[in-house]
Amino acid sequence: MKSLSYIAVLSLLALILPLAIASDPSPLQDFCVGVNTPASGVFVNGKFCKDPRIVSADDFFSSILNRPGNVNNAVGSNVTTVNVNNLGGLNTLGISLVRIDYAPNGQNPPHIHPRATEILIVQQGTLLVGFVSSNKDVSSNQDGNRLFAKTLNAGDVFVFPEGLIHFQFNLGQTPAVAIAALSSQNAGVITIANTVFGSNPAIDPNVLARAFQMDANVIRDLQNKF
Repeated sequence: MKSLSYIAVLSLLALILPLAIASDPSPLQDFCVGVNTPASGVFVNGKFCKDPRIVSADDFFSSILNRPGNVNNAVGSNVTTVNVNNLGGLNTLGISLVRIDYAPNGQNPPHIHPRATEILIVQQGTLLVGFVSSNKDVSSNQDGNRLFAKTLNAGDVFVFPEGLIHFQFNLGQTPAVAIAALSSQNAGVITIANTVFGSNPAIDPNVLARAFQMDANVIRDLQNKF
């Protein structure tokens, strides 16, 4: 009977341990304001943190989202980010925030966040938003590259799952604004077109020509744009 109990416990541990290590650990202190140099802080929970005795409210405050971003660019949008890189108080807290400004017909082009799920709320305007599921996988009943899209108005909310390609497009003839929260202090961003056609050094055009089923000269022209 004891051996069966041990086997049951081991089986349970085998099931839950992978889940336990699949996400960031919870912080072991109230806060850990990140600093750039070890000499400026103390070593806590594997990170160098500002000495808690000299932490102030300013370490948790930012006003950069109250100003519109410059949308005079090729895609007609601007993303203003508040993350651990410009707000040290976010360190270890697993969250960040962005403001996205869109010109008329502007877009936040297809991209992914490798380390975060995103939840977006429209403050002004009308946006077409969407994400695409991963490739077809019979073993998990994944239907494969399915588009989930919705038209959002002011006050509407949409969620973009972690690691999936997603986008937003301003359908209106007036500027639009959205605010999005991300489940990481530093979510990262990979813009698909910039990454594929603007890598440094460039990807061999023949590789992309085969992948996109396009002429290599068309690929070279696209690479020149990035």
